[in-house]
Amino acid sequence: MYPGRTVFAAAALVLALPLAGCTSEEVPSKGVAAPTGERLVLQLSDAVQWQDVPAEIATLKEAQVLARIPGILTTITVREGDMVHAGQVIGRIVDNQLGFQAGAYGAQAQAAQAQVAQAEADWKRVKYLYDKGVYAKARLDQAQAAVDTARAQVRAAQAQQSAVGAVTGQGTVVAPSSGRVLRADVPAGAPVAPGVVVAVITSGPTILRLSVPESLAPQIHPGSRVSTSGFGGAPVEGRAIKVYPSVVAGQLTVDVELTGIDSTLIGRRMAAKVEVGTRKALLVPMQFVTNRFGIDYVTLLGKDGSAVQVPVQIAPSREPGRIEILSGAAAGDTLIAASPR
Repeated sequence: MYPGRTVFAAAALVLALPLAGCTSEEVPSKGVAAPTGERLVLQLSDAVQWQDVPAEIATLKEAQVLARIPGILTTITVREGDMVHAGQVIGRIVDNQLGFQAGAYGAQAQAAQAQVAQAEADWKRVKYLYDKGVYAKARLDQAQAAVDTARAQVRAAQAQQSAVGAVTGQGTVVAPSSGRVLRADVPAGAPVAPGVVVAVITSGPTILRLSVPESLAPQIHPGSRVSTSGFGGAPVEGRAIKVYPSVVAGQLTVDVELTGIDSTLIGRRMAAKVEVGTRKALLVPMQFVTNRFGIDYVTLLGKDGSAVQVPVQIAPSREPGRIEILSGAAAGDTLIAASPR
């Protein structure tokens, strides 16, 4: 018998006695006493259903400035981005042939004036001789007809000259509406034909234009809410003001009125969300959800009065101060608000 081994065995026996008392078959309970805090019974409520759609900044209408006569665009006084007002002269088209036509009709008018003077002199002589009984009434009528014909030729030449002047006036390029110049592609000195687009000007207020899949057409109407974060700040919300009655390439066009839209970048694309109806969802205030190590938890009240924390999957909600529970809890469960630390 070795004394050292005896002492070691005795020490091991002494240490084993308290450990034997811990080998009970009791299992720690998952639930704890329910804390005293705000409680909420989960219920399904109506939540707005949103659909992501592409959008672009546009204007309600666009006005095209067209060339009305053929000629040379001698001047263009605006550039892209300039603001113009209705009736402002922004360019001029000159057709040199109109000047020659105006001169020709002016010469015809002068010749007709000379014929009128000659016919009136002949009429006076015939009238004198008619009064003396030399000429018959038919000769006087013939002279009067010559005077009327000469005067009609004068009016015709003057009307043609005025028409040429009116056509020349159509060479003035005028802004049809007030707005911002989007395009001015034709440079000064370029020849143009009637119908050529000299410039494009915005007309009407600036809006947000959506392209919505045609399958969502029954859910969208004037007054539907639209939200976008494309302006770099907090989400901006507006209302649909017009739903176009035609579908192009499977897309429905919707115009939305938003406050604070700048018209400096017409055609800028961005993402938007449009309201397409409602759905049932579990919406709870944010104080009922806690986050630990990247996992969200809620505290459920058990049937035995204990509190159990369960992980849940959540999603942001459009309602301020509330979030949506996607999984982990169901309608009818009682939640206990987390106590502030």
